[in-house]
Order: sequence, then structure tokens, then C-alpha cells
Amino acid sequence: MMALATVLVCGGCSKDTDSNECNLGEYSGDFTISTQSDIAAIAECTSISGNLHIKCLSCTDLDGLDGLTSVGGTLEIRNNSVLINLDGLSGITSVGEDLLIGSYYNGGNHVLANLDGLSALTSVGGNFSISHNDTLISLDGLSALTSVGGDLEIFYNYTLTNLDGLSSLTSVSGVLQIDANHALTNLDGLSNITSVGDGLCISSNPTLTNLNGLSGIILVGGSLWIEANAAMTNLDGLSNITSVGESLGIFNNAAITNLDGLSGLTSVDGLMIENNSALTSLDGLSGITSVGEDLWIRYNAVLTDLDGLNNITSVGGDLEIEDNYTLANVDGLSGLTSVVDEFMISDNDVLPDCEACDLLDQLTSEPTSIDVDSNLSDACTPVPASCP
Repeated sequence: MMALATVLVCGGCSKDTDSNECNLGEYSGDFTISTQSDIAAIAECTSISGNLHIKCLSCTDLDGLDGLTSVGGTLEIRNNSVLINLDGLSGITSVGEDLLIGSYYNGGNHVLANLDGLSALTSVGGNFSISHNDTLISLDGLSALTSVGGDLEIFYNYTLTNLDGLSSLTSVSGVLQIDANHALTNLDGLSNITSVGDGLCISSNPTLTNLNGLSGIILVGGSLWIEANAAMTNLDGLSNITSVGESLGIFNNAAITNLDGLSGLTSVDGLMIENNSALTSLDGLSGITSVGEDLWIRYNAVLTDLDGLNNITSVGGDLEIEDNYTLANVDGLSGLTSVVDEFMISDNDVLPDCEACDLLDQLTSEPTSIDVDSNLSDACTPVPASCP
């Protein structure tokens, strides 16, 4: 009976590991805070070797954790319905792996208005995600943060108006994603970032008018994606980017009229310009000489020419010029000599078929497949040999 009692007592104290005691200040293993009383078990700890999960539906604060300076694994702060601040984490200077604040799948922090409790944090070794925090208005508590070793993701924070708290950040090793922050008006807080190791994605921020806060970025290691930012009128904040390691995609931006902010680019792996209803010019792409994979120009309703593509000589994948209702010529592709895969020019209402066929004739080798149809029918004289 005594042995059983001992087992029950020890089992009741356990929290993800065999012991909840700090050994010389360190808690060895993972720990989960699911009730306010759980905090007392690690109140004397200065570090946690594993992960710290804060998932507490009843916690209003994290007071008692102020002695904690580091988390060796992941720090997860999710599904805390009444947590109003992170002040109890004011001593944390580093997170060894991921820092996750809010989540769609695991729940946001519905009344968390700021991150001031993270004011001592200088580095995150893995991914840093801030998402689905319904009342978050400021990131000022992150002003000491200088490096993120993985992705930086800020999305679905509906009341967040700026990113000024990230002004000390100089690089992001992974993807930088700013998505669906409905009150965000500028990216000025990112002005000291010079490189993004993987992709850069700015999408679905309906009140974001410009990208000026990205003017320090020179290199994007992965893809550059600008999509569905309804109030954005230009891409001038990207003017210092000289290299994109993968694809460049400009999609569904209703107010952008030109791509002049991309004038520093010389090569991309893929190039997709699609459904930008006010876009009238591609002149900002004149520095690009080759496209490693696909080149798509589609559904741009008021685009009349392709003149900004005049220096492109080769397309390593598909060429698709489709459903550009006012496109009258393809003279901007006069330097093109090679398309490896599909050659498609179709459904451009005022583009004569013979314009497409002339372009096909100038190629030095035949593409894998050819589709020229449903453009403006005409009686070209003489009819290009490649016309259908």
C-alpha cells in the first residue's frame, strides 16, 4: 500500500517528464502549462531544456515565470482564451527552436493585445509564427529581436496595424510571410532586413498600400510572391532586390498599375503575372534576360503590350499568354529564341493570331506542344507557316 501511495504522489507531480524539479535551475524535458497552478512547478527554473507549451484556457497571466531566461526547444503559446499579456516571460532572451504565438488549428490568443512580455528576446532558432491573435495591435515587445533562424510568419492578426516592433531584425533565414492582416497599413518595421533565405510572400493584406518597408532587401533565396493586396498601387519598395532564387509571382492585385519596383531583377526561375486588373505596363521587368521555368502572362485586363519583356531570350518551361483582353501585340518578346515546353497564346481578344505565329517562327527550336487559338482571327498576308 505504501508503494502504491508513493507511485500516485509522484505521478501526480509529473508534467511531460519524470521529474518536475529544476536541477541547478534547469528543467529537463518538456513542460505544459494547462492551468494557472502549473506555473508554480517551474517557478524556480531559469531554463527549460525541451519544449514549453502554454495552452491554458483559464490563465489570465503568466506571473511567476519571470526567472525563466531560455527555452531550449519550442515555446508554444496557443489557445489561451483569457490570457491578456505575456509579462511573466520578461526574462526570456532566447528560444532554441520554434516560437509559436497563436494558431488556426490549435487556437489563437483571443484577448492578447501586445507582446511586451517578450522584450528581452533576442533570438529564435527556428520558425517564428504569430497568427490568429484577434486583438493583437502591436509587436513592440519584440524590439530586441535580431535573428530568426527559420520562417517568420505573421498572418490572420486582424487588428495589427504595423510591424514596428521588428525594427532590430536584420535577416530571416527561412520564409518571410505576411498574410491576411486586415488592418496592416505598412511594413516599415521590416526596414532593416537585408536578406530572406527562402521565400518572401506578401498576400491578402487589404489595407496595405506599399512595400516601402522592404526596401533594404537585396536577396530573396526562394520565391517572391505578391498576391491579393487590394490597396497596393506599386511595388517600389522592392527596388533593391537583385536576385530571386525561384519564382516571381504577381497575382490578383487590383490597384497595381506597373512593376517598376522590380527593375533590379536580372533572372528568375519562373515568372507569373496574373489577374492584375489595373496593370498597364511590364517595363519594370526589362532587366530579366532568362526565365528558367514557366512564363505566364494571364488575365491582365488592361495590359496592351509586353514591352518590358524585350530582353528575355529563353523560357525553360511553358510560355502562356492567355486571356489578356486588350493585348494588341507581342512585340515585347522580340528577343525570345527558345521555349522548351508548351507554347500557348490563346483567348487574347484583340491580338491577331499572326502575331502569335510570327513569334513562334522566330524560335530556333520547336516547343514540346503548340496552342495558338481563340485570338483575333485575321487574314495575314502572307500567312506564317506555323499558323494553325
